[in-house]
Amino acid sequence: YIKNAAIHNTYNRCVTVHGTNDLQIENNVTYNTVGHCFFLEDGIEHGNQFVHNLAIQTKCHTSKPCVPTRLAAAGETTVIGEETRDHTERALQTFGYEITVSGLTTSVRAGQVGQGREVSIPGDFSSAAFWLVAAAALPGSRVEIHDVGLNPTRTGLLAILRRFGARVIVTETATEAGEPRGTIVVEADRHGSVEVTPEEVPGLIDELPAIAALAAHSGEVTVRGARELRVKESDRISTLVTGFRNLGIDADEYPDGFVIRGNGAPRGGAADANGDHRMAMSFAIAALAGRAPSRIDGSDAVVISYPGFWDTLERLVA
Repeated sequence: YIKNAAIHNTYNRCVTVHGTNDLQIENNVTYNTVGHCFFLEDGIEHGNQFVHNLAIQTKCHTSKPCVPTRLAAAGETTVIGEETRDHTERALQTFGYEITVSGLTTSVRAGQVGQGREVSIPGDFSSAAFWLVAAAALPGSRVEIHDVGLNPTRTGLLAILRRFGARVIVTETATEAGEPRGTIVVEADRHGSVEVTPEEVPGLIDELPAIAALAAHSGEVTVRGARELRVKESDRISTLVTGFRNLGIDADEYPDGFVIRGNGAPRGGAADANGDHRMAMSFAIAALAGRAPSRIDGSDAVVISYPGFWDTLERLVA
């Protein structure tokens, strides 16, 4: 019986449950755990109860029958919250599910049967963000990214880049599976100051580490209302400020954010990503502005979300 558990920092980003007959799994949340899933193994699973768990995923034994029960609530489920990214809603509709969206309220009815289909997935905007920031931050730089996702709930970074002073051109080329895609061109122009407000944070939460690197060379970036960064793969506020200071960049830490101030090319140094993929990529972009080479400890963490990051970086700066 697993109930009301807060499962912290699991190394393999999943919880594996053994001996799973007649198991009650209720009201559990995985904390600081990428993937948020439970795996069921070792036998014929039956009589299991899944109630109000966060993002449950099941996998049964490959050689034995498996019928996990109550993987979804009965009736209609309604989620009410702040405006955030809507990939899930678009995906459900793409695969034939009816959902109702009214303002900040989204509802889905249980018992629907979806329809499989083949879809093409656009490039991930959050991964592209680091190259967009690099182009905006480094004088004389320009980058053009093709076939990248342009979901309007994901592209708030583009407004930040424009406010900072970069030239940004977006061309939408197609929409597939409800997701627009296209080309983004970013070119460095002037370096100003930009503030990310608490209201903007939900739509930028994954891009905030990249946004910090905007001011690695010059300008200023302020982020407030982002306390959630402290419970990501690392404490991203503390890790980021410490790492930037070690690279020779002026940085201040707040309970819910940070300020980064560029003052010409930083000296370079050694920054510890603390096993956090986005921290490693942020430090790499910031280090491009350095007067001397820098070292990033824990840089292998990028494989979590962007295995080809270092190869792409080498190609872009060659």
